[in-house]
Amino acid sequence: MRVLLIEDDTVLGAAVRDQVVADGHSADWATRLDEAGDYLRTAAYDLVLLDLMLPDGRGLPFLQALRGHGDVTPVIILTAMDQISDRIAGLNAGADDYMVKPFDLSELTARLNAVARRYAGNPNPLVTLGELEIDLAARSVRRGGKPVPLTAREWVLFEAFVQRPGQLLSKAQLEERLYSFDTEIESNTIEVHVSRLRKKLGRAVIETVRGLGYRLGGAA
Repeated sequence: MRVLLIEDDTVLGAAVRDQVVADGHSADWATRLDEAGDYLRTAAYDLVLLDLMLPDGRGLPFLQALRGHGDVTPVIILTAMDQISDRIAGLNAGADDYMVKPFDLSELTARLNAVARRYAGNPNPLVTLGELEIDLAARSVRRGGKPVPLTAREWVLFEAFVQRPGQLLSKAQLEERLYSFDTEIESNTIEVHVSRLRKKLGRAVIETVRGLGYRLGGAA
């Protein structure tokens, strides 16, 4: 997934960003609402982590504005505001989850993945695709009962297909998944990673639709 973190605390922000990346996702980090707005206008995100108290405003009106414009990107609020009334206000504004600081980073991982699975239409983290057994929560794949090691970038791309079965994904959409990694994206990066996934998981696991993109197939 590509995640947008909106948090002005540099220590917490760095810890959350590093956790998200360690979990195999890509992450962009904004410390102000105006900066976050720029990110959202220029890229497609799978999930937003939103603090409620930012230097240039409050997160709740920002969230309400997003929902008012029809943006359905999943949002998890991260805040020190722990009153029941605050939680109710956040959820009523359109948040999908609400976490009170301080929180355990492993719990954040679990909640982030649970929200992502709900939006992907499959709350069950276990997916079977031919001879592949996929655990979205553990970010692991077994082929014929044997574990298949995937790199972080390979998992990010494979997860995109698994979360959108049957949906055609363009090369540009797949490149978006890799932008937060530190290496430069070459013109053939997607083709290289798709080829590696096919070698590891089966030729039929990803189908090519010439001139349009790729989609999840079977697994031979």
